[in-house]
Amino acid sequence: FLHPRLTDLLDPSTMPGMEKAVSIIRQAVREQWGITIYGDYDVDGICATSIMLETLRDLGAQHVRPYIPSRHEEGYGLNADAIELLAKESRLLLTVDCGITGVEEVDYANSLGLDVVITDHHECREVLPRAVAVVDPHRADCAYPFKHLAGCGVALKLVLALGGPDREEALFSRYCTLAAIGTVADVMQMSGENRTIVSR
Repeated sequence: FLHPRLTDLLDPSTMPGMEKAVSIIRQAVREQWGITIYGDYDVDGICATSIMLETLRDLGAQHVRPYIPSRHEEGYGLNADAIELLAKESRLLLTVDCGITGVEEVDYANSLGLDVVITDHHECREVLPRAVAVVDPHRADCAYPFKHLAGCGVALKLVLALGGPDREEALFSRYCTLAAIGTVADVMQMSGENRTIVSR
């Protein structure tokens, strides 16, 4: 009970957009691009941002920063003013727990030379943002069977995909606490992979 099998977790590479997200993130780390992790201001978003920030630093990224928008001044999700500011020192914009509805904002980011990777768990619109990669279990073309991950759960799946099967146990053990906090705080369904994350 205390240590559910990692075989209960599903293969993250089966999520549409995951392989492309892994590829561009590895390139960004290898070539030392400026990277901004754009999160949400709630517990889920902050946990997801922390997971990704620590992971990218461990991979060797030297120019990576978090960005959490002001709840009162900027509101939820991507906004043009922040994107304009971040484009001055970043080449890759990686969203966690937000971004799936930011079609216009991603277009604007593209126009400023930013590559954008969206990771989110919210419902999608008919048109997805024109990002380099979009990872969200609610994509219409996503056959990934567990649809109830929190934003930090999707971030954790990206971390596992970046690490590969040989590092899955170590990475899951390291980040499952943050993922569990965000999952519970976001009041996600306590079944499937969420149950594995929280139980562990």
